[in-house]
Order: sequence, then structure tokens, then C-alpha cells
Amino acid sequence: MIAFLVSAIRLGMTFLLGSTGETITEKSGHLNLGIPGVMCVGAACGCYAEYIYLTEVDTVIPVLAVIIPILATLISGALMGLLFSFLTVTLRTNQNVTGLAITTLGVGISEYVIKEADVIFSTASKYFRTPLPFVDKLGWFGEVFLGYGVFFYLALAIAIGTTFVFNKTRVGLHLRAVGENPATADAAGINVPLYRYVATCIGCAVSGLGGLSFIMDYLNGHWEYCVDAIGWLAIALVIFTVWKPNLAIFGSIVFGGLYVASEHITGVSLAGKEIFQMLPYAVTILVLVITSIISKRHQPPQGLGLPYFREER
Repeated sequence: MIAFLVSAIRLGMTFLLGSTGETITEKSGHLNLGIPGVMCVGAACGCYAEYIYLTEVDTVIPVLAVIIPILATLISGALMGLLFSFLTVTLRTNQNVTGLAITTLGVGISEYVIKEADVIFSTASKYFRTPLPFVDKLGWFGEVFLGYGVFFYLALAIAIGTTFVFNKTRVGLHLRAVGENPATADAAGINVPLYRYVATCIGCAVSGLGGLSFIMDYLNGHWEYCVDAIGWLAIALVIFTVWKPNLAIFGSIVFGGLYVASEHITGVSLAGKEIFQMLPYAVTILVLVITSIISKRHQPPQGLGLPYFREER
């Protein structure tokens, strides 16, 4: 049970980072289906930066071995968000089509980058997975709830901080206004294109961290071409948690548990494992139906996926 909980939480942080980033984007009214591609690019660029650092220095400084890949991931994710915003806001392309194109592009970029890197050092993952020094003294409680590396605390901090910004700051109020009714927000003097640009870039940067977390933390530094599948689940988690990053903390662990459950149950066939991995999608659909029927409060931003052009106001 302890191994199951640890695995669920570790994978859950990948979902939490991906969904928090997408929530930031969607609150501005942008429906970015390119998150799977963004997570692929973030993971690949972060791993490649780690590869360069480890091969170019004689003495590895653990702090730099963590900071450099994270910075590379943030920059690459933000650039993908900038590309999406340029296409959808400036060039006025369809958001759904653009998002799918970004996903395809991101998967292709990640495959090219990883081939150039030749190998991802699994030893690098220890810098990301090292827990706090006092955790060992707390027994099973420390192992289950605190025995994680940098991405665990980073994901929680980003989710809690994002919730605070949404609900307690003027910036969050303006962002929600842009997502709900961009025409009204524009009339009130809020710069709609700027908010959408910035929110999308920040959101993609955060989602990119989810991809790096999946490789360097959950997979121990071993690259697998399934980051995009995790990205689609991160988008589903946004719906599951009704666009609330604080609820995503719990929801991400649920998704992580459902995804890895088959690995901790003996005698499960390959078909059974695939069924288990489908459960998060099924649960998301169920939650979407229930919230749509019961409550009108837990709905996506009204302007989600809809383009806004001041000339058509």
C-alpha cells in the first residue's frame, strides 16, 4: 500500500503541473489542446539541458543540475505558449486546430532533441528525487507524505499560489474577466490580448515542468515516448477538478492512483492494465455530466475557445 501511494503521488505531481498550467491558460479563454506537445518539448529540452551540463562539467553541482533543466523547460514551454498565442491571437487561427498542430509539432521536436542527446543519464534523476534530510526520521509517514524531491514541493507551491492569484488578487480578477467575457473586460480597460498572451505563456511553462517531472522524477531519468499521453490526462484533470488548481492537488493523486493501480495488483493482464489507464477519462466524463446537471457554478469560462476581435465587438 505504501508503494502504491508513493507511486500515485509521484505521478500525480506530473498531472498537477500539467493541469495547473492548462487551467491558467483556460482561465484567459484559451483552449490549448497543445498541452501534450508542450509537455513533450518541456521534457525533452530539460533533459537535453541536463545532458549538456553533465557532459560539459568535471564536477557536478547538484543545485545547478536541478536549476538548469528547470530553466530550460520553463523557457521552452513559454516559447510554445508564445507560438500558440501568436497564431490564435495575432493571426486569428482556430484554437482547436492550432492546439492539435502544437501537439504534433511538440512530439516531433521531442523525438529530434532526444535523438540528438543520444542518452538520458538515469543518474541525473537522483538530483530531482532527493527528499528533505529529516524525512527518514519520520518513518512511513515521512515516506508517504514528504519523501519526495523538488517537483513535489514545486507542484504544490504552484497550485496553491495559482489559486491565491485567481481568488485574491486584481490580476486574477482581470484574468477571470477576460476568460468569462472578453468584450466586457475590454470595455473596462483590460488589455485582453496581453492577458491571453501572458497567461498562455505562463501556463505552457508550468505544463512543461510536468513533462520534465514525468521523466526525471517518475521514470528515474529514462525517456519514454508516452509524455503526450500523460498530457491528455492533464487536460482531463482540468475538467475533473472544475478549473480549480487547489482541487487538482487531490485530483492529481486520484488520477495517479488510477493510472498505476494495475502495476500494484497481481495477475492483471495487458488488456486489464489498459482498462485501468482508461479510468481517469471515464471518471472525468462522469464528473463533467454530474456538474453540468447539478451546478451551473462549476462550468468552464464562458469565453473558452472563442476568439475575440475588438473590431467585432
